[in-house]
Amino acid sequence: QVQFVESGGGLAELGGSLRLSCTAPGFSLRGYAIGWFRQAPGKEREGVSCSSSGVVDTSYADSVKGRFTISRDNAKNTVYLEMNSLKPEDTAVYYCAANLMRSRCITTMTSHEYAYWGQGTQVTVSS
Repeated sequence: QVQFVESGGGLAELGGSLRLSCTAPGFSLRGYAIGWFRQAPGKEREGVSCSSSGVVDTSYADSVKGRFTISRDNAKNTVYLEMNSLKPEDTAVYYCAANLMRSRCITTMTSHEYAYWGQGTQVTVSS
């Protein structure tokens, strides 16, 4: 059974930075669009960023544009989410998953297109 593994979360101060990692033991991320989502307490899961398969093609939610950067290292089979200028509203559990319906990212990320969700990694930003 494929399951993604997220890591790198933790506690950050307002304006701080964290780098999240997403990997999938025994499963190649190369052929899939990979998305990062987040879910804050009492809120729905929302798409944060997506990295397309095979091309340098990414998308970001408006709330994180200019602050977050998604990237891939195919040799390490890992997708990263670099988060800078963190705000308290970025506090959430962050998840990564593979898009099974399309290989290219689109602006609107819908969770039902994604699979192989991990357990998530908690990000907490203090003010």
